[in-house]
Amino acid sequence: MKSKKSQFEIFRQKTHIIIYGTNTFAGRLFDLILLGLIFLSVLLVMLETVAGFDIKYHDQLIFLEWVITIFFSIEYILRIISINKPFRYILSFYGIIDLIAILPMYLSLFFLDTHMFVIIRALRLLRLFKIMNHPHFSGQSQQLRKSLIASRGKIVAFMYFVLISCILIGSLMYVVEGEESGFTSIPISIYWCIVTLTTVGFGDITPITPLGQFIASLVMIMGYGIIAVPTGIVTAEIARSEYKRGRESKRHHCMNCGKDDHSEESKFCYNCGDELDEHS
Repeated sequence: MKSKKSQFEIFRQKTHIIIYGTNTFAGRLFDLILLGLIFLSVLLVMLETVAGFDIKYHDQLIFLEWVITIFFSIEYILRIISINKPFRYILSFYGIIDLIAILPMYLSLFFLDTHMFVIIRALRLLRLFKIMNHPHFSGQSQQLRKSLIASRGKIVAFMYFVLISCILIGSLMYVVEGEESGFTSIPISIYWCIVTLTTVGFGDITPITPLGQFIASLVMIMGYGIIAVPTGIVTAEIARSEYKRGRESKRHHCMNCGKDDHSEESKFCYNCGDELDEHS
C-alpha cells in the first residue's frame, strides 16, 4: 500500500513541475516571467547609470531592484528544495550563476556601490536556451556547436598565425615610426597593429612616415581577410556536416514508402521491402 504524500512532498512536486518543467504550460509561463524580470533588472541597472534619470527616480529604482532580488532569492531557494539532489544544482553552471545574481544587492548592505554588479544577472538570460527546447532549435544549436568544435584546430592555428603577425608587424612599425609618432614601445605598436588589423581604427596612434603609412595600408587590407577566414572555416564545416547529414538521410530513406531510420547495413526497406538506393 502506497504511503500518503505529505503536504511538503506535494508542494515540492508541484514546485518542481513549475520551475523545471519547461514542457508544461506553467513551467513555460514561469520561465517567461523569469526572463522578463531578468531583462527588467538589467534595464534598471542601465538606467541607474543615467545621471538625470537616477537623480529623479533613484529610490524607485532601488526599490524595484530589491523586489526583483527577493523574487530571485525565493526562486533560488525553491530550486534547491524542489530537486532530489540539491547540491547538483548548487554546484552546476546555472546554480552558480543564479547565486551570483542575487549576492550583489545583499553585499550592498555592507559595501557601497556593490549593487551595481547586479548587471551580472544578464548571464541568467542564458536560460533562454533551456526554455527554447524546440527540436529544430536544439538541432541547429548542436550542429553549430559541433562545427565550432570540429573547426577549433584550424581556428587556433589561424589565431596563432595572426598573433605572430601582430608581433612582427608591431615590432617593424616601432622601428619605422619611432617614439615621435606615438609608437613609444613594441607593446604599444602591437596594440596599434591589432586595432588596425581588426579594422577598428581608434586613431589614437597613426603612422606619419610614408613607409609606415604603406605598411599600415597593407595591414588594413589584410584585416578584411583575417576577419573572413574564421567565418569561412566554420561555414565550411557547417556545409560539410549538412552535406554528410543529407547523404545519410537519403541513404536511409525509402523512396517508395518514405520510411526513415534504416540501419547502415540495410539494403531493403523494413516496411515495404523496396530496395534502398545507396547512391541517392
